[in-house]
Amino acid sequence: PFPGIIDIFGFGGGLLEYRASLLAGHGFATLALAYYNFEDLAKEIDSIHLEYFEEALCYMLQHSKVKGPGIGLLGFSLGADICLSMASYLKNISATVSINGSGFSGNKPIQYKQTCIPPLNHDFRRLKVAFSGLLDIVDIRNDVIGRHENPSMIPIEKAQGPILFIVGQDDHNWRSELYAQIASERLQAHGKEKPQILSYPGTGHNIEPPYFPLCPASVHKLLNKPIMWGGEPRAHARAQEDSWKQILTFFCKHLGGTQNIASPK
Repeated sequence: PFPGIIDIFGFGGGLLEYRASLLAGHGFATLALAYYNFEDLAKEIDSIHLEYFEEALCYMLQHSKVKGPGIGLLGFSLGADICLSMASYLKNISATVSINGSGFSGNKPIQYKQTCIPPLNHDFRRLKVAFSGLLDIVDIRNDVIGRHENPSMIPIEKAQGPILFIVGQDDHNWRSELYAQIASERLQAHGKEKPQILSYPGTGHNIEPPYFPLCPASVHKLLNKPIMWGGEPRAHARAQEDSWKQILTFFCKHLGGTQNIASPK
């Protein structure tokens, strides 16, 4: 059996398997998990129900090719916030990686049993138009009043395993660097160790595995209009190369993998 990872992508929905296949190549049994807009799943998402993700966790833990006792989680954007929620409420999660997550319930409530994390929500009057004509949504979320004590924050202090935060300093989807700092504040306020935060200058929202081209802009599902994601090609490429090595090292350390990770491929 192999150490297991669940890989979750963002607000675009559907099923993306390329990152999971790369992780599998490094010896991790990886489940690429769709949660809406795929086959018989809902076409739209009204709220995040963690019971669905708990089923995936149980499936992995019971799989003959997955060695326990815990699973790793890798998430990007909204997927990162789902992973942070899973780590906070579910058992048997040994390590979590958040790529440009926020640590908050954004515009959809996050629910588990009788608990509901209310969303921060947005103020679309804060939309800006860049010189290129693309929309810049970096400031449309409502301010985080009370910082780490805000009721919309995911209770990450409940997580059993360590969390690695990967953030792009030029993220234009939301202020990932600020959110990682607030997450660190919350963990330390609850007596937890300061988490590992990898913060990359000149790096946008879409941090992919190495050698993927920078995606500076695309149509956002929430607005159905093209928005800018941020990132400068050279710096962003360097960040993708380094962060991938760091992700593999982190999972090897906390899940018991034995891969050679000298190469970023």
